[in-house]
Amino acid sequence: MKEWLLKIFTWWQGQTIGTQFYTWRFGKQVGEDEFGNVYYTNADGSRRWVIYNGPAEASRIPTGWHGWMHHRVDVPPSEEDYAPREWQKPFQPNHTGTAKAYRPSGSLLRPGTERPRVTGEYDAWTP
Repeated sequence: MKEWLLKIFTWWQGQTIGTQFYTWRFGKQVGEDEFGNVYYTNADGSRRWVIYNGPAEASRIPTGWHGWMHHRVDVPPSEEDYAPREWQKPFQPNHTGTAKAYRPSGSLLRPGTERPRVTGEYDAWTP
């Protein structure tokens, strides 16, 4: 019962019941990436979508599939020998909002960083 409620009301847990019905009715599977995400198109190829394997996180789409999803290329990576270029980095999960998030030097959120002590060199502005 809980799974059906999640499919009806939440999109971030995977496909909703509406997306599942649309995919069943009109979707043609084009391919699958190394993360288990499955890519679909409709009959005339004008719409393209992905069913994520896990949480819906757009940064989990590999570079080759990203180009296909955004209509930059017509041939999906599953139908050609796609090899990423040397400057294309491999997937890294988005750690924003987690303990693994990037904290630049000087950030108060960086582990081991303390707020600098206040000195008497500051003069408050007065009108």
